[in-house]
Formats: sequence, C-alpha cells, structure tokens
Amino acid sequence: MAPALSGRAIDTIEQINLSPPLERPTLIHFWASWCPICKLEEGSIEALAKRYQVITVAMQSGTEEEISRYLSERALDLRVIADPSGEIAQQWGVQAVPASFIIDRDGRIRFRRVGYTTGLGLRVRLWLAEIGV
Repeated sequence: MAPALSGRAIDTIEQINLSPPLERPTLIHFWASWCPICKLEEGSIEALAKRYQVITVAMQSGTEEEISRYLSERALDLRVIADPSGEIAQQWGVQAVPASFIIDRDGRIRFRRVGYTTGLGLRVRLWLAEIGV
C-alpha cells in the first residue's frame, strides 16, 4: 500500500488527501527545483496532469512562495505539495529525485521509478493501472 499523502496544494486552498479508494489511478511525482533531471521531465509531467490525476511533491525546494515563483518562471501548471524538510519524501522512501509512483484505485503502488522517466512510459503505466493490468 502507498503511504499516506496529505497536504495543501500551494497557491490554492485545496486540501489533497490521497486515500483509497481513488477515483482513478494517480501519479505521485517527487521533484526538486534544484534538480537538472527534474527540469527535463517537467513538461511531460505537466502534459500528463492535463489528462490524468497527478500530484507533485516539491522536495527541499524552498518555501511555498519560492516554489510558486519557480513554477511561474517556468510557466508550469501543476498541483504541488511543498515538502521543505523532506518529511513526505522520507515517508515514501524517496532518497533521490525525480521519483515517480503510480498508485492504483485501491491505493497500491503499481510502479515506482527513481530517475528520468519518459512521459510515454508514465502514460502507459497509468493506462495499465486504469484497466487493472
């Protein structure tokens, strides 16, 4: 089972609470503003967020204001939970970023990857989780 994930999305009053059963499979993506590999992936993560349930966690990337400024400068529209101390990442066992997890409707981790992952690869894994394969 996936660890609990809850927090307020920066720039909104939306409270995010990942608890099964989920409406649909969800991509949980840990990233950091200082991570060069994360910058290579951010466009594909944003594209996935337009079609799928995506929650991102900004690990040790500063205050909410600094993360918000980073997103604005890069013209990114993502649901982000700030994790300035790395506490959420630690609960998920994340020791390096980027790290991606696909969670199925029952709250099980169906896929995990540390390092660069293509948007197509994540899209296929989300689809497989959707159809229950």
